[in-house]
Amino acid sequence: MEKAVINTYQMFVLVVLFEMGSSLLVGMGAGAGQDAWIAILMGMSAGLLLFLVYYRLFLYYPDLPLTSFIQEIVGKWLGRFIGIIYVVWFMYIASRVLRDFGELLTTTIYTSTPMFILNTLMILTIIYAIHKGFEVIARVGELYFLVVYFMAIGGMVLIVISGLIHLENLLPIFDKGWKPVLRTFVKETLTFPFGEMVVFTMFLPFLKDPKKVRKACMGGMLLSGINITITAVINIAALGGDLFVRSNFPLLTTIGKIELANFIERLDVLFMLYLVIGGFFKIAIFYYAAVAGAADIFQFKDQKKLGFPIGLIILIASMMIASNFSEHIIEGLQIVSFYVSWPMQIIIPSLLLVIAFFKNRKKNKSSP
Repeated sequence: MEKAVINTYQMFVLVVLFEMGSSLLVGMGAGAGQDAWIAILMGMSAGLLLFLVYYRLFLYYPDLPLTSFIQEIVGKWLGRFIGIIYVVWFMYIASRVLRDFGELLTTTIYTSTPMFILNTLMILTIIYAIHKGFEVIARVGELYFLVVYFMAIGGMVLIVISGLIHLENLLPIFDKGWKPVLRTFVKETLTFPFGEMVVFTMFLPFLKDPKKVRKACMGGMLLSGINITITAVINIAALGGDLFVRSNFPLLTTIGKIELANFIERLDVLFMLYLVIGGFFKIAIFYYAAVAGAADIFQFKDQKKLGFPIGLIILIASMMIASNFSEHIIEGLQIVSFYVSWPMQIIIPSLLLVIAFFKNRKKNKSSP
């Protein structure tokens, strides 16, 4: 694997950009209706606890990425098999996010442009970034982090000034009871996006100061979780619970309603710019994890040779993953987020931690 070194702030920035990535694109927690923000807060809280599982595994194997320490825990052959499953999963999630990116652009701005062209341009840009290395991706993240926050603060101010916020749309809380909120938490907001932090187990060894891993990652998760919650509150307050649930892109609909003095309007471009930035980093991180993981498992001396073929697979998969956007969203929020993500993000890491605990305890007892 690449011998990259990044600082604490760069790791923090990457976590924030990654978590927010495509989370603001779709109506996160829509299954809970106007209580979506509660489901998101629950998902963030449980996600922070889940990260402690990943962090504990990192403490046992601080110099090894996920695909390597799996082999240390369960053995070479079973470890490689599980590692390959994770590599495939990284590629699959990268293709899903790429599809999100293409769907929004073809639905809104580039209505006459084939999605394949837009996805190809994005993946070629990311292939170049992967070729340059993880440190370059981290430095670019530092630059765009400020851009994203400038746009977010500006957009929030304009939404408030436009008089779009109607807090009564958030009431009554638990209108349909607590079951929809709990169901949405278990099936959606825990695994997307907070449980996806398992991909960072591939990058934690890159951090210059390993003692600050927990601070950087959990701080990034907390900030992004608060941002996603605030966005959900704004969307529900501006659109109402029913329109929030029905809208394919709630934040885009909210921003489209901004109008000040018949002069400041049509600010959709701000949302599109954020999407390109957020989509780039989320795809790049999953993509890089797939490349690094495959190189580690199959002992490639130069992982850059895997960049293009894996990128091509992600591009093709993004086009074949679903026949239309509705099918893509249903598959992602109702099937993948529970039946695929739970094993990859929760069950397997928890089992690995239990095995690692007993293996390391035996080592400590046997050592003089």
